[in-house]
Amino acid sequence: MTDGHDLILVNGRFTTLDRANPAPEAVAIAGGRFAGVGDLRDLRDGAGPATRVIDLGGRRVIPGLIDSHMHIIRGGLNYNMELRWDGVASLADAMAMLRAQVAVTPPPQWVRVVGGFTRHQFAEKRLPTIEELNAAAPDTPVFILHLYDRALLNAAALRVVGYTKDTPDPPGGEIQRDAAGNPTGLLLARPNATILYATLARGPKLPPDYQLNSTRHFLREMNRLGVTGVIDAGGGFQNYPEDYEIIRKLHADGELTLRIAYNLFTQKKGEEVADFTRWAGMVQPGQGDDSLRHNGAGEMLVFSAADFEDFREPRPELPAEMEAELEQVVRVLVANRWPWRLHATYDETITRALDVFEKVNRDQPIDGLHWIFDHCETISDRNIDRVAALGGGIAVQHRMMYQGEDFAERYGAEATAHTPPIARMLASGAKVGAGTDATRVASYNPWVSLAWLVTGRTLGGLRMYPPANRLDREQALRLWTEQNTWFSTEEGKKGQIKVGQLADLAVLSEDFFSVPEERILHLESVLTLLGGRVVHGAGDFADLAPALPAAMPDWSPVRRFGGYQRGTPRLMADDAATAAACGCASACAVHGHAHGRAWGAEAPATDAAGFWGAFGCGCWAI
Repeated sequence: MTDGHDLILVNGRFTTLDRANPAPEAVAIAGGRFAGVGDLRDLRDGAGPATRVIDLGGRRVIPGLIDSHMHIIRGGLNYNMELRWDGVASLADAMAMLRAQVAVTPPPQWVRVVGGFTRHQFAEKRLPTIEELNAAAPDTPVFILHLYDRALLNAAALRVVGYTKDTPDPPGGEIQRDAAGNPTGLLLARPNATILYATLARGPKLPPDYQLNSTRHFLREMNRLGVTGVIDAGGGFQNYPEDYEIIRKLHADGELTLRIAYNLFTQKKGEEVADFTRWAGMVQPGQGDDSLRHNGAGEMLVFSAADFEDFREPRPELPAEMEAELEQVVRVLVANRWPWRLHATYDETITRALDVFEKVNRDQPIDGLHWIFDHCETISDRNIDRVAALGGGIAVQHRMMYQGEDFAERYGAEATAHTPPIARMLASGAKVGAGTDATRVASYNPWVSLAWLVTGRTLGGLRMYPPANRLDREQALRLWTEQNTWFSTEEGKKGQIKVGQLADLAVLSEDFFSVPEERILHLESVLTLLGGRVVHGAGDFADLAPALPAAMPDWSPVRRFGGYQRGTPRLMADDAATAAACGCASACAVHGHAHGRAWGAEAPATDAAGFWGAFGCGCWAI
């Protein structure tokens, strides 16, 4: 190569995941790919006058993380409108953030907290009450989505969505009512989440130029966490091709900082066959390039097969027509050689779907199609083996980290111990990859998922899994890198630091392989490269990162709070607005209004009255 390498990375602890070359001294990049992985002396011989050398200061370097299942495209359109409680340690802090956001949100906009958290992560172990929401926001609509189980609306939100005493409960959902029959503001998914998402869809949307800005900020947030690739699993109210125009424009303008493979998700009950038949004439799997490409069908194939998980409720029984409807769609997909993925929480659903897949396979072979089950929390050993025999894959997510306590309460500790049975999946020979299912049912932070795979704990601290169902750190990392390339039919193209592969990597804030287990979910990237191009830099590498326009609109929660919270919200004790928003009558004698720091400290603070009260602190009264 006459012009030499574009970039050489030195003084890093490189984890390549290439078993033939696991820990090289240096890495060279040219033309967007890894051009040399080995001894520094050899790589310097390939340097040219324009070669840039970056000293990584002894930091751990890993292949760029790939999420095999999230909703990045839909999430990007809304990111700048959403207040994220992901990572917030206490309800007191969450409510302080909400009050601060209410103060700057103009009408007719809403304040929305749309998933990514669980009540179990809060020190108080509860959600806010409707009365607390009404006090915090008497005039501004507030919508809070908690997992797949409920949404909380204040009185102002109920008014704008038009739910009254005369509004009937929709199929599969419940509008909770008071003794007089008036809606209280609590919406329950019983058993499906349609009411939650349909209500959210009534809120204002951002205009297209703001959606562009919002998506750019969400992509950069993922880069900050070391993510360089995502498989988008579609989503409700995400229509093709209309709702893909923003991501296509960013791609055309060279502003994508993630590699995205997208699946198409049917939108109308009873019209599933028509959807996939029409789309098969519009786009083919693999169409696109290494930055944006089509990946097949799902995760919704037919509405009758959707078994949304809400472990606070009994398992939903799927209708008798599921098999016939699913078979029709699968036959269309196989005839057009489309891969597919199917949302399946429960083993009973998986059994019935496998019956369909095996039936189709007898006269329309599905080998080589890279078809996938998503989630599979309660899959049986028998069905794992059936998936492997049919050449399928299983994409697992850390939903149990958010709902493990609820599952254990309903089904017991023994069932919880292998929900999902990841080690058994890996032993079967089935393809297994990891992801988040973000942004609504769990956080998009990959390190929360990696912590779950390694520790087997929930965010609330419950140890769910014995050692036999936990992974070592290298195994977990492989599920987030090289293993996930199968799910987008891109094996060997990325996922390792290896000559010829796309030069996607992350330099970590701390060493994933040596930090204590409890520190894993606090990791992030200080330098992220996509095709050898810097897409994120922090600390010593901040000057290498490209500029990003301010979040739009100017009242966006992203401007003040950013995205995933590092255990505490970004509120400063000397900020007058924060003090006014926190709800305390006055600053306490221990730590003023800095609740986040107090809850984030290594102290037994869960007994508010007993512990903090002994030191004269009254912050936890709200």
